[in-house]
Amino acid sequence: KLLKTFWENHDPTQGYRQGNDVGTQYRSAIIPSTQGQYDAAMLSHDAFATEMRALGKGAITTKVFTPSDTTKADAPTPFYFAEGYHQGYLEKNPDGYCGLKGTGAVCPI
Repeated sequence: KLLKTFWENHDPTQGYRQGNDVGTQYRSAIIPSTQGQYDAAMLSHDAFATEMRALGKGAITTKVFTPSDTTKADAPTPFYFAEGYHQGYLEKNPDGYCGLKGTGAVCPI
C-alpha cells in the first residue's frame, strides 16, 4: 500500500524537481533496505510505468536504489527540519502553492 500511495501522489516524471521546486533535494527516490523491498519497488515501478505509458505520460525518472547502495552509504547524517516558513505551509496558506500532485495514473499493485 505504501508504494501505491507513493506512485499515485506525486509526479515521478519530473527528474530533479516537483512543480516549481527545483534541485537535487526534490528528486523522487525509493531507498529499500532489503532485497524483498527492492523487488517490490521494482515491480511497482514497472507496473506504474506501464500505466503511465498507456496514458501518454512521460517516462518515470524516480531512482530506485538497490539494497547494496544503501549499505554502502556513510553513517546516517543528522536530520534537519525545513525552515519554519515551510512547516505547516498549506495550513498557514490555504490557497498556497503546493507542487505535489499525482498524474492521474493508478498504480495497479
